[in-house]
Amino acid sequence: MIPAFPILPNPNDPRLTRRISGTDQTGAEVTLSVVEERPLTIYLNAQEIVTAMTIGDYPEYLALGFLRNQGMLRGDDIVTAIDYDEEVETVVVRTTRQTSYEDKVKRKTRTSGCAVGTVFGDMMEGLEGLTLPQTAVRTSWLYALAHQINTVPSLYLEAGAIHGTTLCFEEKPLVYMEDVGRHNAVDKISGFMFQHGIPAADKILYTTGRLTSEMVIKTALMGIPVLASRSGFTAWGVEIARQVGLTLIGRMRGQRFVCLAGEGRLIRDADPATQAEEGRKHSRKAAADDE
Repeated sequence: MIPAFPILPNPNDPRLTRRISGTDQTGAEVTLSVVEERPLTIYLNAQEIVTAMTIGDYPEYLALGFLRNQGMLRGDDIVTAIDYDEEVETVVVRTTRQTSYEDKVKRKTRTSGCAVGTVFGDMMEGLEGLTLPQTAVRTSWLYALAHQINTVPSLYLEAGAIHGTTLCFEEKPLVYMEDVGRHNAVDKISGFMFQHGIPAADKILYTTGRLTSEMVIKTALMGIPVLASRSGFTAWGVEIARQVGLTLIGRMRGQRFVCLAGEGRLIRDADPATQAEEGRKHSRKAAADDE
């Protein structure tokens, strides 16, 4: 059973932000809430895999999702334990079989953005023959989701410098995660889905981050047919989305959005002119930033 929305960082949790004083452009003293950033080392059985920089919440979901999105955990793998040691900032995922990940660990990791990226090679091969479900998407759902997500209390509204990702069903947000890197936020969603056995075929993934190749690959390998974002696109991200048949929607703010791949899923049942423009108080990543 999926817990009630939202699952998200508590902006008032003292472990996730810190008050830091400084001065502004006039020399006046200011105090800001600043997002914490700490290392988390992920193990798969006895093998150290990676150290990710993260805000520190939901380490179990982050570890599961990262291993799943790197192809190190298969859908049929049985996870026997997830051991998190907060003192040494380490999480160990234990399985019933010795997974074959040695070649993946040796590959060079390339990323086009923040946090832990995608190990290429096998990841690209995993897209061959992939068929995503042809789930219809109503534009009324997209407008409703954007409004709900942008007005939920969050670390971004409290401190900025952070990305958010939401798993959605039709016009309903189900799970919302934030982190300093958009990849981490997606991996937390992936880990949540893996642990709770949540199907992907009828879901929408919403993110504040730009739509790069890694974001498209992660979404496709999770089996989610629609990826939407406030931010813009990279050409390779669009190319891969078209290759695998993923619906890719970007620059989604207020009355506007742009679809560069998989438009056939869209049912335009809402007049953009009837939709409210986005209030400045809840404005998140602007298209000009494309963070």
